[in-house]
Amino acid sequence: MQLKRIALFCGSSAGQTPFFMEQATLVGETLAERNIELVYGGAQVGLMGAVANGALQKGGKVIGVIPHFLKTKEIAHPNLTQCIEVHSMHERKTTMNELCDGVIALPGGFGTLEELFEMLTWLQLGLHQKPIGILNLNGFYDALITLTQTMVNEGFLKPANQELLLVDDHLPQLLEKMEQFKRPQQPKWITKETL
Repeated sequence: MQLKRIALFCGSSAGQTPFFMEQATLVGETLAERNIELVYGGAQVGLMGAVANGALQKGGKVIGVIPHFLKTKEIAHPNLTQCIEVHSMHERKTTMNELCDGVIALPGGFGTLEELFEMLTWLQLGLHQKPIGILNLNGFYDALITLTQTMVNEGFLKPANQELLLVDDHLPQLLEKMEQFKRPQQPKWITKETL
């Protein structure tokens, strides 16, 4: 599949080392160079701001989606191609899902994990067919990947559903996996039509 727009989830903090900010900027630059539009949470701070700035610096299109109540806390980015204001966190995720062809998670905290896993759960349930990837910078998500294997080992996650989460530590390879993604099995329980 062709990736025209990527929804990116990541921290509104910069982290402890410059490495993550540098890599977030590089992600934005790479997406712009590949003519892939960026859809993200709309902030100008932390990794969120770095990835947006990277894309904008290379002439890329950047769409921010930010809830009203976070506009001042996360400090909305003033130079986006488009900024969409929404009422809630759920509406933010729904809007980002509607706008994108795939999802990538960079390092972040609870919010990043919540966004990643809601989108992954929607894929598992058959509510969308979009590839979801983790860019595992500097082994940041190693423990999470180990946890998904524990879920499989203990019978809480089917191996086929574990494979729904694409992982790589290099963006070009991750994008290639996402472009080649085909959902490997039927939805877990339901389809959109049965809701």
